[in-house]
Amino acid sequence: MQLDWFEKSFSSISKGFPKKMVLFDCETTGGNPNYHRIIEVGLLIIENGLIIERWQSFVNPGVIVPELITKITGIDSEMIRNAPDFEQLSNKIEEVLKDRVFVAHNARFDYGFLKAEFARLGLKVNSKTLCSVKLSRYLYPQFKSHGLSAIIKRFDLPIANRHRALDDAEMIAEFFIRTSQIFDIDAISSACASQFKRPSIPPNVAVSEIDKLPQKPGVYYFYDKDRNLLYIGKSININNRVMSHFYSDHKNSKDFKLNLKISHIDFKETISDFSAQLLESKEIKSLNPIYNRRLKKTKHLYQIKTKTNEHGYKEIDIEKVQINDELLLDRYGLFRSLTQAKKQITKLVDEYSLCHQLSCLEKSRNKACFRTQLNKCFGACVNQESASDYNLRVDSAVRKYQRHIWPYAGPILIEEKSTDSNIENAYHLISDWKYIGQIKNEEDFYNFGLSGSSRPILKIPSEKINSLQDFEFDLDTYHILIKFLLAKSEMNNLRILNISKVSDNHH
Repeated sequence: MQLDWFEKSFSSISKGFPKKMVLFDCETTGGNPNYHRIIEVGLLIIENGLIIERWQSFVNPGVIVPELITKITGIDSEMIRNAPDFEQLSNKIEEVLKDRVFVAHNARFDYGFLKAEFARLGLKVNSKTLCSVKLSRYLYPQFKSHGLSAIIKRFDLPIANRHRALDDAEMIAEFFIRTSQIFDIDAISSACASQFKRPSIPPNVAVSEIDKLPQKPGVYYFYDKDRNLLYIGKSININNRVMSHFYSDHKNSKDFKLNLKISHIDFKETISDFSAQLLESKEIKSLNPIYNRRLKKTKHLYQIKTKTNEHGYKEIDIEKVQINDELLLDRYGLFRSLTQAKKQITKLVDEYSLCHQLSCLEKSRNKACFRTQLNKCFGACVNQESASDYNLRVDSAVRKYQRHIWPYAGPILIEEKSTDSNIENAYHLISDWKYIGQIKNEEDFYNFGLSGSSRPILKIPSEKINSLQDFEFDLDTYHILIKFLLAKSEMNNLRILNISKVSDNHH
């Protein structure tokens, strides 16, 4: 398994979070913003998922730092004696907050202190706020504690100075990065939207259609007045995700057109995001809603392959494959079309300074390619760069597209744990990245060939295991399973149960 790549490939913050944010933390002389003062501020400015600035400053509060605060933070009165007061920092902080979402762990506390400090200067601040405590509670309901210390322990985050402003703000960023590895853009967007004001609903949708939507995971369906299926989506919170469609429809032409047609909303609840994603993929393919264009069945896929030419240089090419072909070495990625595969190769060539002639993007003309003149190719096309150096870059370029070998000895059951005591756990049968089906009752266990005396039932006849190969590989399901099985399963409330073979006479 390419677990290292999986972790490294998500080093930025998901687009589901606000585009422009300031991650803020402050240390104070106490807990009441009306009486106590800020003694340190630390912040990170985030734009488009990347940290563009880190900033920290002590603040002279004009009062003595209590001994208890010094014990917690390590900050004493002597350390901040020559620090600027809040008024001297106010212009910088005001500029940072402009047009950005204010994010803090327990935002009410930090934002309350900021407002109080500005109010002492006769100024007002009015930022949209996002609380990372509430985000943790929303996205990780299986955990009891959502304080910063609990999150640091949950994700095993490294921190040098706990209860220092910049270090604590860094932990919020790390929490967002780790969350971006586990949840997709829609789930994170829905979680953020749950903290913002409720938008107006489309003109043809009755309030009762919204009120019936649960605050639970599942799949939702938009219909027009004639019951034509318009759109299928999924979320860890159906109500909030549906409402998020209506927040900025004036900025999105697709949402604007869709919202004018919606008349009826239906839904199916699931235990968690895992089964919601699987159900959404299946339903879009089988029901073919008008506004869903991204998930389609296909008999053929395309993959990147490499081969070494007579001069020792690795060449990149594309080949068409049957979806159930055996996994081969020197084959990378799965793409829906030749165009999509070429687009990815073009990105890799630019990023790793590879040669177009050696990457199926330009026919070889037995002379240096045009990119050598731009210093974007180092001459591999005419043997000017060493083959070993060039091949190392090719390997680095294609490595992140390496297909994942099925990491289990055979089929597995995934136990999807319910956080609702009134709902039983669900079991999903998976084999070689293929979703076989959900085990809902005793009859399902026998239909899939599972047998045993107690649940979970973990034995299956050899002939049934062989028959599982007849199930069709699906690219979207593959990506869903990769995401959930390679992440820490406890974060997704999943447990993987291996299935052992039994001989036919035990069936």
